[in-house]
Amino acid sequence: MTHSLTQNQLAQLKDCFSLARNPTQQEAACQNMAQLLSDLAVDAVAAEVIDALWQELLTARRSTAFWEQISDAEKEMGDRLTQDNIRLQQNYLRLMQEQ
Repeated sequence: MTHSLTQNQLAQLKDCFSLARNPTQQEAACQNMAQLLSDLAVDAVAAEVIDALWQELLTARRSTAFWEQISDAEKEMGDRLTQDNIRLQQNYLRLMQEQ
């Protein structure tokens, strides 16, 4: 038996995915997903599969957010290192010109 989502249920699902992108809003996303699953009234096996996939999605989103933060920190450190290097080169050139 196939189930199709209503427009409202599809909007709820998209909202769950949107909330799941931000790790600080994942609790709200889980609550919305639980509400959607109860509204759909799927059988127990399907609900378990959907829940397992949902948990994997949340884990992947948290991992993505973590690596984005690491990447941003590395970029900031690299930018600061580049600026410091340029300043050192300019100071060296000034010193050489003064001598």
